[in-house]
Amino acid sequence: MLNRVVLIGRLTKDPELRYSPSGVAVTNFTLAIDRKFKNAQGERETDFIPCVMFKQLAELCANYLAKGKLASVDGRIQIRTYNDKDGQKRWVTEVVAEDVHFLSPKDGGSGGMESPSSSGKGSFGHEVNLDDDIPF
Repeated sequence: MLNRVVLIGRLTKDPELRYSPSGVAVTNFTLAIDRKFKNAQGERETDFIPCVMFKQLAELCANYLAKGKLASVDGRIQIRTYNDKDGQKRWVTEVVAEDVHFLSPKDGGSGGMESPSSSGKGSFGHEVNLDDDIPF
């Protein structure tokens, strides 16, 4: 069995950090990802994909990502249910991130990009223009 997803998109708003009752850091954000093809009106449609991360990765994302920043997320799809305040059963589909790379320049400057991983160790890479169509 395999449940693996890799996404590259921009955050729709600042990440939201909270802590579980047992003290585990949890961060949520939504990635906006344009579809490759245009619709009948000649416009690209956008998917908004909710992502969640835990522990040290959650704290790193909350501290270093912000609305509009480009990020890649490597993780798995999770589907869960809960009962809302009215007792209605609700379904949630989200990506549980295991690794996140920050693809926007640090502090809006030029040059390298900070790429923390789930191990919590940051590394620097080279900027890549992702606006062009990728040939694979």
